[in-house]
Amino acid sequence: MPFSLIPHRVLDRYTQVTPRLLERLGVQLLLCDLDYTLAPKSVPRPDETLRAWLRDCRDAGVTVMILSNNRSSRRVETFCRDLGISYVGHAGKPSRRGYRAAMEQTGIPAEHTAMLGDKLLTDVLGARRSGVLALMVEPLGGPVGPWNHVLHLLQRPFKAVARRRCTNQ
Repeated sequence: MPFSLIPHRVLDRYTQVTPRLLERLGVQLLLCDLDYTLAPKSVPRPDETLRAWLRDCRDAGVTVMILSNNRSSRRVETFCRDLGISYVGHAGKPSRRGYRAAMEQTGIPAEHTAMLGDKLLTDVLGARRSGVLALMVEPLGGPVGPWNHVLHLLQRPFKAVARRRCTNQ
């Protein structure tokens, strides 16, 4: 079981995860965290930018699913219903359980799967433990609350390593 907090790539926002990038990386299944990755937690419904990005992914043959630890399934259900995509709620990230459930549901193996998220201790660690590509973005809406400010400060060195590695490739 690999243990790493270094994401494979760090980007500013989800829209930088283009179909061309996913194709180059061999990704057929893109698992996405919802809150602060695809939308700030305060945004109840998907906006047109997210809808267009999702259409581009679908048109390129990439399956997109939400993998969320959200305690309230209502938010995730509503968001996914609006987008017409599947989700695994109460995923228990960084446990491998939710990742495996999503891959089993789609029939797409780990070597063709990526996780897109904003947190090292859930999204990145869970992806690395599950053998999937770990893509990290800066939180949409910025970190909210004192704990998230501390958490995002602690993430900086790991993101810096990932950025250096990606630049040197």
